[in-house]
Amino acid sequence: MNCLSKSFLIVSLIMVSGCADFLDKPLQGELTQSSFPVSADDAALATNAVYNILRVNSYNQGLFPILDIMSDDGRKGSNPDDAASTVGPYDNFTHIPTEGNISRWWSTLYEGVKRANVVIEKVPAIEMDNTQKNFYLGQAYFLRALFYFDLVRAWGGVPLVTSTSPAVGLPRAGKGEIYDLIESDLLQAIQFLPEKSTLPAIDLGRATKGAAKSLLTKVFLFEGDFVNAEKYAMEVINSGQYDLEPNFEDANSENGKLGVESVFEIVALPFEPLASGGNQYGNTQGVRGTPNRGWGFNRPSIDLQNSFEPNDPRLELTVIRLGEVLDGVLIVGDGQTPDETRDANNILIETECYNQKVWTPGTNVPTQFGHNRRILRYADVLLMAAEALNQNNKPNEALIQLNKVRARARGGNGAILADIVITNKTQLDNLIFSERRHELAMEGNRLWDLIRTGRAGSVLGPLGFTVGKDELLPIPQSEMDLTQNAWPQNPGWD
Repeated sequence: MNCLSKSFLIVSLIMVSGCADFLDKPLQGELTQSSFPVSADDAALATNAVYNILRVNSYNQGLFPILDIMSDDGRKGSNPDDAASTVGPYDNFTHIPTEGNISRWWSTLYEGVKRANVVIEKVPAIEMDNTQKNFYLGQAYFLRALFYFDLVRAWGGVPLVTSTSPAVGLPRAGKGEIYDLIESDLLQAIQFLPEKSTLPAIDLGRATKGAAKSLLTKVFLFEGDFVNAEKYAMEVINSGQYDLEPNFEDANSENGKLGVESVFEIVALPFEPLASGGNQYGNTQGVRGTPNRGWGFNRPSIDLQNSFEPNDPRLELTVIRLGEVLDGVLIVGDGQTPDETRDANNILIETECYNQKVWTPGTNVPTQFGHNRRILRYADVLLMAAEALNQNNKPNEALIQLNKVRARARGGNGAILADIVITNKTQLDNLIFSERRHELAMEGNRLWDLIRTGRAGSVLGPLGFTVGKDELLPIPQSEMDLTQNAWPQNPGWD
């Protein structure tokens, strides 16, 4: 954790403002590519700098959790007027190419790509312990794949930058080329990275072999390659490196950080700002008002709350309600936010509530900056394995993985969340998909899952989703302007 925070020292080396900027400008600052990194200590700093991107607030979809807000799991949240013209349009798919979250997210992801490229390109030439060198390289390959996975899911084909000195005027690469790079990077990472159990305590939170295999599993699911998705998911499961937390709440809570269920998470400290080790992801969604924990965006939707099976404990561990007491703290909420919002027909469409999965103990803003955002957790791996196994006509094996997740969720109460026994392929696929919604709710997965499985049109159509357009975000208008519209805009966004 301490090592990761040192990366702030070299932020000036590799700051960029956007894709077009770093395609034709040299690195700025006192350090240059010819003088950094050249030593083993430099290699450590350069690697830590890649991780630092994960705590930059705009790494989180530009600052606000727009992926959940665009899904049927979340609403804009906060009070009605706050960011109504900027974040609000994501609720009904009326966002536009000039909106700031889009450009900030794009730029931050490419900054991460550049920092990873520095390690991948420069560290091999450094004279140092070969095992440590490979560890640095494996982390950089993993993180570059992670950044590009967000880029390709959000925008499709994007410029492919694999050098610290890329050619000027790079075109948008094909979507397949991006996926090829992601797969290659993760396979390389698997070769270089250690298993989680071999990491010393100071390195917990860094990428591991299991994290690379888990991310590769998700990549193959997006590509519809269920054979390889099954292969890598089962390798993670059979590795014995991970397990489910006994209590569902701890899968995302302070108690479970860097724990047995954590495959990859972003390490944060309970301080603001970034330079002190904090992560604004939890603060952006934290309880608004009393206690003052944050801005209150990304409110769990009524549709999500109504979708849980009867008495599923995960509902109350996903949603913070007014009047609830958490860690001895009474949730009063925000006086400027209606407790309930109803439509013209008096139908309840929203309540003031909050995402409990980002809650950290405390009563002030800085302590909410200490939430460790889970990027990959073992329950997700089990459900990905179940999905792939079912698609590969192995329903009985799929049920084993699915029912592990349900068993943990019911917490020993045999009267709820009975094991699934259905083996019909289509029905089981729907049940696995539903389980993903309730297990991973408010963790940024739902929109991607709806899009990759072709369900987005039917589920999100009533919310404004347009098939053939809203599967992708628009290329930021700022990037289109910088390239003088040399890139084709995504379909429907011209």
